[in-house]
Amino acid sequence: MIVNIHDKKFETYISDAQIEDAVSRISMQIDQDYAGKRPLFLVVLNGSFLFAADLFRKLHVEAEICFIKLASYQGMKSSGKVTTAIGLDTPVKGRDVILIEDIIDTGKTLFEFIPELKERQPTSLRIASLLLKPDALKYDVKADYIGFSVPNDFLVGYGLDYDGLGRNFGEILKLMP
Repeated sequence: MIVNIHDKKFETYISDAQIEDAVSRISMQIDQDYAGKRPLFLVVLNGSFLFAADLFRKLHVEAEICFIKLASYQGMKSSGKVTTAIGLDTPVKGRDVILIEDIIDTGKTLFEFIPELKERQPTSLRIASLLLKPDALKYDVKADYIGFSVPNDFLVGYGLDYDGLGRNFGEILKLMP
């Protein structure tokens, strides 16, 4: 599939079937790792909402979910500044927390947020990210659950956007040269 978003063309990169397989694999790992526990899923909006919803529905462990909004992107580039638009209002002290991200790019967003989260004293903290861009990573952020390791291409779809558009595609598309 080729689509136009704003002034750019994008083509299919990861199919919806591949995404579903990755989400299933991650959910099975989490079910195994958290058997007998009740983790709290902390979802980073906006991009992670589809991944979080699909992942949450596949889980068999008892779990809770809440949302925060952190942002560092404007257009196709990181702004270099992490902003918090919706803060964490659920207590995490003594909880097993799984932070849900759509993509770890440079890692700056999580690198700046994780110390704040650790100050709230969760029992454990793990990160699940659908996508990881190892070639773009500039900060020491390690995901425990990764759907796909991808090159440093600009991606949209399945929650990822380009200036607000493209989140609704069931697959992930990459910017065409």
